[in-house]
Amino acid sequence: MTKPTIIAGPCVIEPNDVLEEVARTIAELNKELDTDIILKASFDKANRTSIHSYRGVGMERGLQMLADMKSRYNLRITTDIHEAWQAEPVGEIADVVQIPALLSRQTDIITAAARHAAVVNIKKGQMLSAEDMRHAYTKAVESGAKEVWLTERGNMFGYNNLVVDFRNIAIMRTIAPTVIMDCTHSVQRPGANGSQSGGDNCYIESMALAAKAFGANGYFFEVHPTPEKALCDGANSLHIDNLKTLINKLIS
Repeated sequence: MTKPTIIAGPCVIEPNDVLEEVARTIAELNKELDTDIILKASFDKANRTSIHSYRGVGMERGLQMLADMKSRYNLRITTDIHEAWQAEPVGEIADVVQIPALLSRQTDIITAAARHAAVVNIKKGQMLSAEDMRHAYTKAVESGAKEVWLTERGNMFGYNNLVVDFRNIAIMRTIAPTVIMDCTHSVQRPGANGSQSGGDNCYIESMALAAKAFGANGYFFEVHPTPEKALCDGANSLHIDNLKTLINKLIS
């Protein structure tokens, strides 16, 4: 059986040793479980709830830190872009360039990523149906993308919550060969904590296992060694110590 695509990492690159701790753990899991977990972290979180929220270390420093982890631990890496011009420098380092959900209709960003990335992963917008993602996928393919993935992360109707329709996975499998379930952003509660988002990380495993039943062949996890201290999305992050057990359930 072909093993699923797995992406894991902290939401944002923090100015401490979190990224390296997570990278080291992922490298150990890859060796132990014979997997190829892709390390993910954002150099900039441009869509934070509050202007005072921590955004990251910036592109130049962030890409260097990701490149260091890639080299030191022999990992594939992915990060997201928020403007079209970022596609070229990010594509030179990242194995997968991610298009954030809120930007999944932005033609210039998708086509730039398609020109410069080995793999483009487009996260389904919270306002879009699964069928709508056929257009985003086509934009990337017709712009020269060699490989395009689609990621489900739930739909939002306001009121600080997300709803996941797992039929979206089966529908998107008719569009793209790789469909990933974002098991942690799907339990996020956007803006629920006033100036920041909340989340229900107790449902992460259930999201993953339900997605497996609906045919997902990839999984996305925000992980952190101390989620309660994370500078972004801690409330919907998986503790890094719980990643091995969950992956074993998904690859068995």
